[in-house]
Amino acid sequence: MSAPALARTALEVDNLTVEIRTPSGTVRAVDGVSFSAKRGRTLALLGESGCGKSMTAQALVGLLEPIADIVDGTVMLGDTDLVTANSKTRRRIAANELAIVFQDALTALNPVYTVGTQLAEPFRIHRGMSAKAARVEAISLMERVGIPEPESRADSYPHQFSGGMRQRLLIAMAVALGPTVLLADEPTTALDVTVQAQIMSLLRDLRTEHDMAVILITHDLALVAEEADDVAVMYAGTVVETGPVAEVFGSPQHPYTKGLLDSVPVATVRGEHLQSIGGTPPDLHSIPPGCVYQARCPIARAVCVAQRPELRSVAGTSRATACHFPEEVSGVRYDNSGE
Repeated sequence: MSAPALARTALEVDNLTVEIRTPSGTVRAVDGVSFSAKRGRTLALLGESGCGKSMTAQALVGLLEPIADIVDGTVMLGDTDLVTANSKTRRRIAANELAIVFQDALTALNPVYTVGTQLAEPFRIHRGMSAKAARVEAISLMERVGIPEPESRADSYPHQFSGGMRQRLLIAMAVALGPTVLLADEPTTALDVTVQAQIMSLLRDLRTEHDMAVILITHDLALVAEEADDVAVMYAGTVVETGPVAEVFGSPQHPYTKGLLDSVPVATVRGEHLQSIGGTPPDLHSIPPGCVYQARCPIARAVCVAQRPELRSVAGTSRATACHFPEEVSGVRYDNSGE
């Protein structure tokens, strides 16, 4: 594995901001998100449900709902800013350079077309291949991702495959044209543990083969520890900490990251309460002016209420944190009452 400093940057996201228009007003679902994804490495976007992970992914691939807009920031894929790119450029980039794997394969695959037809489509559209040549490529892809008897199964429909096989097909479609960046949005949701391991092993192999940058969107700490090289921890639409997984998990520099890690049951004793972070994330309609985490933070002070901490580098490391008091995080203790 290349060192982070030597790996080539494939995608650079800077100050990405997304707003959603709702009946009760406009809310900022993604607020100033910044991170970089490097080729041959996996970056995890980690956080609890509703923190803006999937919204960030949808903004990157241009799949925002009509009620949502990117209002600020840049997303650089090579020399192309995806925020200002026109529809023609977006179509050229789709699948060729940037692809996404959704968490619900049965919904993502078209139920009225055979999987062979769907897998052949990228080759026909982007490579100008004949139907016959594209089918050959589709069958080869099916074989590569571990679909048994690919020649005959190419004429089957999505509902005729198991959940794990459908997820393999979705991954095959995403990597068909060898993209530079692959977004995997909760790719192992609803799959059993054995199948999850197979899917993640497949993604690792494909990442190496194509020298891709993989962006893994998840709330699973164990999955991040096992599969990711780098992590960006999100909370209330913002990134609160970034860095190599081993460093961030070994010595977190933000109270939220510390709380997430402390909530993992390491050695449970009957009768003991599990640690948890009290309270709930702020309502997007009323994000506080200071630190977004202030209401749940054990070390919050007056400056946290008045001033939003910027995501800034931690001296002597390749990490960054959005906390006014990162040097105190190691001593943070959450209420262990279980309430």
